[in-house]
Amino acid sequence: MDDDCVHPEALRRQPAQRRSARRVERMLDACAELLDETGYEALSTTRIAERAGVAIGSVYQFFPDKRAITQELTRRNVEQFVARVGLRFMEEEYRGWWEAVDAIIDEYVDMHRTVPGFRSLHFGDVVDLNLLDSDSENNTVIAGRLRGLLLKEFGLADSEPLDLAVLVAVEAGDAVLKLAFRRDPAGAPDIIDAAKHLMRGFLSRQLKSWSPHVLTEGEVGR
Repeated sequence: MDDDCVHPEALRRQPAQRRSARRVERMLDACAELLDETGYEALSTTRIAERAGVAIGSVYQFFPDKRAITQELTRRNVEQFVARVGLRFMEEEYRGWWEAVDAIIDEYVDMHRTVPGFRSLHFGDVVDLNLLDSDSENNTVIAGRLRGLLLKEFGLADSEPLDLAVLVAVEAGDAVLKLAFRRDPAGAPDIIDAAKHLMRGFLSRQLKSWSPHVLTEGEVGR
């Protein structure tokens, strides 16, 4: 029952009652803890059920296998990430999109350090590149969500060049941030700073025509 499926569904059915929803959340929490402790290969539905304090039948009532549980956990991580970034955008004032990019990276780093399962999944690396959307790679989905936040907050003109710029920035930043956490479990500060410089520098060259303030070279480096 723990064999991976090629194209797993996530939830077999949505929990209809609050009690069932809480049970599913416990399963996801247990999955996250076990991923950090033992890794994906050692993960099993039996271990998840034991950690969550539910019957194994309850797991299979909602999920066909461990892959589907990690898929749903990754979706929850992404939703939490986007929600936390959106909350920061509402609560904090930024001089421009370049400070918003720093805030996005800071939120990623904080979740990597504090949210169980986040560092183990890296938005689905353990499972597959199309985990969040069957037609799009994970980072494409994430870039689209973040692009939407930038459009809403800073009035950038929606366009194909903007789509490409944000996607490339997300891919590059993601790769460098993963390097930071490979070098140091808490995230190597110098490499995290390098990720910020990389994304700022690239986006400033691509987006300055849409920004209300044109960055100078010194500003990009700060």
